[in-house]
Amino acid sequence: MTEIPPPEPAPALATQPDKKKNAAWVRTAVDYGAPVAFAVAFFATKNFQTATWVLVVASALALALGYAVERRVALLPLFSGVMALIFGALGLVFHSDVFVKIKVTVVNGALALFMIGGTLMGRAPLKALIGEAVRLPDAAWRTLTLRYGGYFTFAAVANQVVIAITNGMPAVQGNDLWVKFRIALLPLAIVFSLTQVPFLMKHMAKGDEAKTPEPPDAGF
Repeated sequence: MTEIPPPEPAPALATQPDKKKNAAWVRTAVDYGAPVAFAVAFFATKNFQTATWVLVVASALALALGYAVERRVALLPLFSGVMALIFGALGLVFHSDVFVKIKVTVVNGALALFMIGGTLMGRAPLKALIGEAVRLPDAAWRTLTLRYGGYFTFAAVANQVVIAITNGMPAVQGNDLWVKFRIALLPLAIVFSLTQVPFLMKHMAKGDEAKTPEPPDAGF
């Protein structure tokens, strides 16, 4: 009698959507886990130093999680995460909330300079960051890059304005206002990103899937 071999297992195609969902969840955790943890810690304790400890630990865990799951960390979250570790550590060493607050200005200012300066030099910095996911004509990349540069400039200037306002307030109230402002930047970044979708759909190559661009805020 000829032995009938057992059927081969079906290809694990059904696992692909799950992998994509897991990757999206991880990216969300990497981008927003640290600032949300920081805000929760601050509003729970009203202690900026305690919240800074949470920020440093959460930033390190978020970067480690992102690398462990995807074997890479996107450039923007990596840059922001490393800066959070550096400025958070400085804040803890010098027992000052200035470093965590000023980090938002430094990061957004650097990104604004990178976007606008690169465009003026004839390059496409934003294309280097998200070009694999979206295909656009060079003119469209320039326009989109300048829009992102404008957003980063707004975020940097707005942060400095809020810092100046809070400097004239009692420490607890000033920190409370700044943390609320910082958290408000998260949904604002998502809204800005969504407003760019019509532009992408208009200029992207035919056959490409319309994707929401990366929100211009990768946490603290």
